[in-house]
Order: sequence, then structure tokens, then C-alpha cells
Amino acid sequence: MNKKYIEEGKVYLGIELGSTRIKAVLINPDFEPIASGDFLWENKLVNGYWTYDLDQVWQGIQSAYLSLKKDVSMQYDVTLKNITSIGVSGMMHGYLAFDQNNNLLVPFRTWRNNKQAQAAKELTERFQYPIPQRWSIAHLYQAILNQEEHVKDIDYLTTLAGYVHWTLTDEQCIGVGEASGMFPIDLKTKDYNHDMIEQFQKLTQVNVRDILPKVLLAGQRAGRLSEQGRKLLDPSGDLNIDIRFCPPEGDAGTGMVATNAVEMRNGVVSAGTSIFGMVVLEHDLKSVHEEIDQVMTPSGNLVAMVHANNCTSDLNAWVAMFKEILQMFDQDITDQAVYEKLYKSSLDGHPSCNGMVSYGYLSGEHITHFEEGKPLFVRSPESILSLANFMRTHLYSALAVLKIGFDILLKDEHVFIDQMLGHGGLFKTKGVGQEYLSAALNTPVSVMKTAGEGGPYGMALLAAYLDLKESLSLEEFLNESVFIKTEVDSLMAEQRNIEGFENYISRYKVGLDIERSAVRTTFDS
Repeated sequence: MNKKYIEEGKVYLGIELGSTRIKAVLINPDFEPIASGDFLWENKLVNGYWTYDLDQVWQGIQSAYLSLKKDVSMQYDVTLKNITSIGVSGMMHGYLAFDQNNNLLVPFRTWRNNKQAQAAKELTERFQYPIPQRWSIAHLYQAILNQEEHVKDIDYLTTLAGYVHWTLTDEQCIGVGEASGMFPIDLKTKDYNHDMIEQFQKLTQVNVRDILPKVLLAGQRAGRLSEQGRKLLDPSGDLNIDIRFCPPEGDAGTGMVATNAVEMRNGVVSAGTSIFGMVVLEHDLKSVHEEIDQVMTPSGNLVAMVHANNCTSDLNAWVAMFKEILQMFDQDITDQAVYEKLYKSSLDGHPSCNGMVSYGYLSGEHITHFEEGKPLFVRSPESILSLANFMRTHLYSALAVLKIGFDILLKDEHVFIDQMLGHGGLFKTKGVGQEYLSAALNTPVSVMKTAGEGGPYGMALLAAYLDLKESLSLEEFLNESVFIKTEVDSLMAEQRNIEGFENYISRYKVGLDIERSAVRTTFDS
């Protein structure tokens, strides 16, 4: 049946540009993934800014699409030529500024940069609304404060997803979820906050409405594939032109869609290179917290978001080293097998890690107030340096900053969560990341079968939703059409692990001074 769907073009494509991988996922009319392709890439630190080269953006997109196309050919013996609709997602926030001739004015500045502290602080105070350093408006205002020459030439400001969508369709628009990571959104109008736009213009003489993308809701049409877009996506020319696009969204929104977490009192944690957790709110927060973002679901509901720049990168480096040791003994073992063995070994570790603590700070962390970081592992002389304790320490560390932020929501704001779902690489090993996240939040955590592959699948679902918006809300579409038969594995952490994580996080906070000292100490690699 899938072959017939592909031949008739009754398929939907989601493309997501993540931190370490660009992935394309094709789904059928039953909303099942039927083919995929990917491309691995890494950010670079150039002149003090984390960035990706835009040429590599297109190299990666083409490679991921070609890989998907080959997957279709191998599985179904058919050439992919037509697609009903396409959606593009990417890392949220960041700064892509273009002049009136569509020239990039400065290299792409990603969410990972923490050089916008002054801008974020001043805008948060002026707006009385949390403006994180990652947000596009903080990048712009910091560039203004720094008197950067390029600011006067900005004609269009967008995100990575917005840029790719614009290049493929000629449409300068963006989904409301992604837009809410550029500039504050008015909950009633589902558009940029008019009063704050006026405040920013008085402050800077810049009318940001003139340079920001148009805001669209899930299900609204956002243009069609252009001739230029077709050549960029599929240089072979097999793909037909004039394919519909849904609004481009950020990886936060696609993660919520992929886990059916867009209803009030539902939440999701996405854990990979970075980690973020979101809860759909019933009402505004009582106070402004610089640690908490307020963003939107793709359909425009208010979300509290806790974001940490660092999650599994340092952990992955340790796992890679352990695999290298195994290879010295001629052990032929897959990456997934190494991860499973090491992650599961942590379950035998001490609930509070036996006096150990680690900081996987490859970059800075705004929640703990670091502009830059250095990975650090610390233990007391009395600690038992076992593999189980070591692995548990690093897995706890991957969740530590997220917990600090969520404690504000759960303990100070008394936000209620009916269901918290986990997706991303941290949850691929059954029962490990899920147990520790539940311990960190003292909340039941559920994981779906698609836990390891959320974002591009969520984007494909948003592309499919274009056909159903008139009859179903996004929440109804996900509940009644997509996830009605989905298997979900739920668990509540053991009490000893909840208490152990609380003990660990107390030690983690005390040890932040050690991490600050490490950052101040410079040495060449």
C-alpha cells in the first residue's frame, strides 16, 4: 500500500535541521513513518560565535533528502516524485540577518551563543516579560548595543527554519511557535506583541515588524515549492514543482507535536545535544523568571519552556571513549549496544552518585549564569569510582540544569502537569533516562515508541495537518487521528532515586563555584 501512496503522491515530508543531524521523514496517510534519510553535521566556533555555514545547510538538506529518496527506492522500488505537503523545522532562536539583496550580513549566530546577557536583561526589565539570550530579538538588541555596522542594513531577520522555508518557497513567514522564540507573541492576537514592538522602536528607532517574518498558525498554508526550491531540494529534477508547505516551526513545537503534548497541563522534554522541557499552561505565570521562556504551541497555546544548552555532548564523549577501549580488545560492538550497556549499568549506582558531580558545559548556561563553560568531573576522596556511579553522575548532570529551571515552575509557580513525555536520544535506552527524568521532576514520565525520533516526524504531521485544519483542531487531529492507538510506556521513579536526585542537585549547586573557577582558568588544548 505504501508503494501506491508514494506513486500517487499521498505522502507528507518533514525536514528538521537539528544540532547534530539534519533528518527527513516521510509519512503515509495513516501518519506512519515509511522512509527516512539524514546527514550529520556539527556547529563551529568562529570568531567567538557558534555557527553553521549556510552552504552546509543545503549540502545537508540535499544529502538527507537523497538518502530518503534512496530509502524509498530500496523499500518500494519506486522513485519519489510527488509529495502532498512539506514542512521544515530547525533549531529555535538564533540570528540570521539579511540585506535587501538577500545577502547574509553576519555568519549565522545559533541558540548556543551566550553573549547577549546585557540585551536579555534590559529587554526583560523593559517588557516585564522574559527575554532569553537565545531569542532573535536579544541577538538584535545586543548587536545594536555593540554598535555593529551591519545593523543599519538589515532588511529581513529570521531563524534557521524560516530561512530554509523562505529559500524553498519565496515566502517570508514562520509558525507561531517558532515566532514566539524570536519576539513575544500576544496570546489573544497570535501575533507579535504590538505594545512591545512600539517600546522597542522607541528604544532603538528600529521597527522590528518591518523585518520579522509573518506569523502563521498550524494548518495555514505557507506557500509552495518554487523552481529554485526544487533544484535545491532535489538537484536530480525528479521532484515535481508546486508542492504545498505548512508554516516552518522550531524543534520545540515539533517535539510537542511528535509526542502529543500540545494540550493544557501536558508537557514534553526533548533531550539531545541540548535539552528543553515545556508545559502547556492554563494561565500566565505569576512572576517573570529569567530562567523560564514563555513560548507557544504551533496552534498558539501558551507554553512555559526551560532550556539548557548542554545535555548529552559530554556524556557522548565519555561513551565514545569507552567504545574505543573495547575496540582495543577487538570487541566488535555497535554504538547502540555500548550506550545500552553503559546506561543500564548506571541503575546499579548510588542514588545520589556517592559524592560525585559533573558539569557537561561545552558552552555556557544562562540558567546557572555561565557565558561559557568547560566540561568538568569532580569527586570526593571518599567516593567509590565505579562505572555505575560514574555513568549515573553524567546522566544526572545531563538533566541537572533542566531540573533547576523546572523547580521554579513546580515549586514556586505551582504549575500542574498531568502528563510529561520524553523524546530524543536520552530515552532510547528503555527505563534509564525515563527513570532519571521522573526522579528529577518528581513526576510520572511517559515515552512513546518514537522517543528517539521526534522532531522531523512532528514536522511531517504538521504538513499532513494542512488537509484537516478545517474539520479538526490540532489537538483533535493528534488525539483522534494520529495517536489513538499509540503504545505509551509510563513510569514513576523510585522514591530513593527522587531523594537521591535532590541530594545530587544540592551538591551540584554548591559545586558551581568549582565550574566557575575552571572557566576562569585558561589553557591551550
